[in-house]
Amino acid sequence: MKKFFALLLALCLAMTMVASVASAEGGKVYYLNFKPEADAAWQELAKTYTEKTGVQVTVVTAASGTYSQTLTAEMDKSSAAPTLFQCGNLEGLQTWRDYMLNLSGTDFANEMTTSDFNLYGENGELLAAGYCYEAFGIIVNKALLEKAGHKLEEIKDFASLKAVAEDIHARAAELGFDAFTSAGLDGSSSWRFSGHLANMPLYYEFRDDNVTEKPATIKGTYLDNFKNIWDLYINNSATKPADLATATGDQAESEFGTGKAAFYQNGTWEYANLTGEEKGFKMNPEDLAMIPIYCGVEGEEKAGLCCGTENCWAVNSKASEADIKATLDFLYWVVTSEEGTAMMAEQFGPIPFKAAKASSNVFFNDANAYIAEGNYVVTWAFNYTPNVDAWRAGVVDAMMQYCAGGSWDNVVDAFVQGWAVQYANANE
Repeated sequence: MKKFFALLLALCLAMTMVASVASAEGGKVYYLNFKPEADAAWQELAKTYTEKTGVQVTVVTAASGTYSQTLTAEMDKSSAAPTLFQCGNLEGLQTWRDYMLNLSGTDFANEMTTSDFNLYGENGELLAAGYCYEAFGIIVNKALLEKAGHKLEEIKDFASLKAVAEDIHARAAELGFDAFTSAGLDGSSSWRFSGHLANMPLYYEFRDDNVTEKPATIKGTYLDNFKNIWDLYINNSATKPADLATATGDQAESEFGTGKAAFYQNGTWEYANLTGEEKGFKMNPEDLAMIPIYCGVEGEEKAGLCCGTENCWAVNSKASEADIKATLDFLYWVVTSEEGTAMMAEQFGPIPFKAAKASSNVFFNDANAYIAEGNYVVTWAFNYTPNVDAWRAGVVDAMMQYCAGGSWDNVVDAFVQGWAVQYANANE
């Protein structure tokens, strides 16, 4: 009997040790989600993963506009802090650097098709992986292009874009449509130019100068190129340059949606408006494409769309080894599995991973295609703008003066001197 109890005790101890080891080796995932609109999709995906693997995945979604506060509060829970969280910009990187695992070389990171949306540490370590993005460029109505005797494949740089646009504008009366939509400088439209179009000279200057943080001054190296594309817009449209001060965003959208113009600068977010029923345009997706904003920079034939994001994943370096492993395994599954890539395509459009599924949004697919072909991504340099609203307002005022017959020097001053002034104001 003593031998029996001894054997039973030994067995119980062994089982306890096995359970302890299993608990140590096992891990769990806690994702603090940034996007409320994707909460249901993440909850369903987490449930699927748990059913398949037995690994517990908890998704908590911060209320809109409260992510920073929620993350701070949750990170204070040392024993139950998020293992996966969002860090979308350099400010966030500075705040959470000590909590961010180096993702370089992980299976998950090795699935990425571009590093352009990632955030890195001082020594080049990958700290936050950009998992989706938005893009903007020049939206093209291919049907109108072909009606004018041209093909999308003709346009490879600024010179070819200019040749096609000027030909269409010269024949606008006979064709029944013009080259570009109105480049309105009303507040509902001006952001497309003081923000998005202004990205072009900023991007190339910062690329040349290896700018990695907000500079106190800019040189305006590529403002002649900015003038190239702006002149092309305003001189090849049905709207006269002097009338652009009051031209609206809705006006430009309607011009394109109703077939009055072949080219329209905007972003991936416009796809639903152009193809859906809400605004009545119901354009054929097969007629639509998005091309880069060409402005005459050397080598731009290898440019892609203007892409950027603040949607980046970071893994909590202070989590247990088991939880870190579980989190990295979960991320790998999300970006490689049928279930994960289907959800990501539906909720976020293009994802920069090898197994990404095609989106129904053709603009997203165009962005991915440029990346897949090895074209460089024109990243969102305008994110560095100091006192962004005030700086853009100055640029818009100068662009209005130019359209009314004023000097381009005013635009150059608004860019360069305005930047220095707003940086100084923001850093007093």
